[in-house]
Amino acid sequence: MTRTQKWVLALTSTAALMVALDQLVVSTALNSIRNDLHASIATLEWTANAYSLSFAVLLVTGAALGDRFGRRRMFVVGLAIFSLASVACALAPSIGILVAARAVQGAGSALVMPLAVALLTGAFPPEKRGGALGIFTALTGLAVVGGPLVGGAVTQGIAWQWIFWINVPIGAVLIPLVLLRTSESHGPRVRPDVLGLVLVSAGMFGLVWGLVRADAAGWGSAEVMTALVAGAVMTVVFVAWETRAREPMLSLGLFADRAYTGGNIAMFLHTGALFSSVFFLAQYLQITLGYSPLGAGLRFLPWTLPLFVIAPVAGRVLDRIGSRLLLTVGLVLQFIGLGWVALTIADGRSYTSAVAALVIAGCGASMAIPAGQNAVMNAVPREAIGKASGVYNTARQLGGAFGIAILAAVFAAKGDYSSPDAFRDGVGPALGVAAGMSALGAIAGALMRQRTTDVATAVPAPVAADAPAR
Repeated sequence: MTRTQKWVLALTSTAALMVALDQLVVSTALNSIRNDLHASIATLEWTANAYSLSFAVLLVTGAALGDRFGRRRMFVVGLAIFSLASVACALAPSIGILVAARAVQGAGSALVMPLAVALLTGAFPPEKRGGALGIFTALTGLAVVGGPLVGGAVTQGIAWQWIFWINVPIGAVLIPLVLLRTSESHGPRVRPDVLGLVLVSAGMFGLVWGLVRADAAGWGSAEVMTALVAGAVMTVVFVAWETRAREPMLSLGLFADRAYTGGNIAMFLHTGALFSSVFFLAQYLQITLGYSPLGAGLRFLPWTLPLFVIAPVAGRVLDRIGSRLLLTVGLVLQFIGLGWVALTIADGRSYTSAVAALVIAGCGASMAIPAGQNAVMNAVPREAIGKASGVYNTARQLGGAFGIAILAAVFAAKGDYSSPDAFRDGVGPALGVAAGMSALGAIAGALMRQRTTDVATAVPAPVAADAPAR
């Protein structure tokens, strides 16, 4: 690994860690936010989903802006937006302002994450990407390991606002280092697809809004039905527009590759199961089992630590055996682990009875994440890396938003916040649905076309890692 490659790996991983941390760091702070800002279950959902939804619908546009104006330049812009929005989150006096600031954070993340992957992938030749992505996944996976723990420790030791303040010094250090230590690169310079962005944003917002409001307003209410129907119509119109647009934001032709399509579907379902489970389990540990925020964070470690240990090994194995097997087995393990946890909660058993299940789920995620990313990124030619990265991360973020919305609807049908037992009554069935999402993801992974080597023969030779900026 060259010196430039090491810098690219370190800086992109740190930036991705910061972005990913903010999706999970709020999990163990949710109960404190609910009490402090008088939030309902719906507004708590939006605290997570405003970030994920904004992140998701702007990812492809973020990747396209990087291709057009420079990946390094727009990566830095994303870091600046994310850091400033973190300040707004920390200073938010109400849940509404917090949700709005979280949406702006998501917009910054939509520049950071796809361009981190694009910069990293472009710095390594195809035969070395699996190992680099494994390290990247492990380092980024510190967000999964540390998110609930950091959130709990900061919330209990200082205040929940400080889970956002910690982003500011990280961003201040990263921005000058990225400018000094990485080279500029571009992709195909296409015009941003503004109409496509509007259509997909409206479609995803309508669908998520309908799911979030279903409990309070009723599934058959005019508000919910209008939102769901309008969201579905906008999504269909978006797909139709992308087939006709001169420069579409979503290259539908890429979905002809089964590895690309299967990888995106599998990761949509995996992330939906993962994020929604964290959302509810963090509250369950505090509301039903009575742990402190820090105590809840510590009890996530059996689930999250395996990612840091196993993901680098999975990355090295990927270069030899391909993505399909690891992705499928990983999601099967996640299905087993989450299903086991759901049963222990439904039966009212103690936390210790679920520790082995959390380890199994963590091992599964550790295998699935690098395998899914590898399947998607190696299914496209080098000039399409930017958009492929945007689509991959869009699928993951939409999965997180939809997963939380769907599990919240299941939770609301079976339980509520009125008592610890009532909360448990809703969480058990909700996590059962998360296990089912993992099983569907395993099926999508198993149906992928086997790919044991990268598409090196289909792409031009990569530019040397130490080549000067374009």
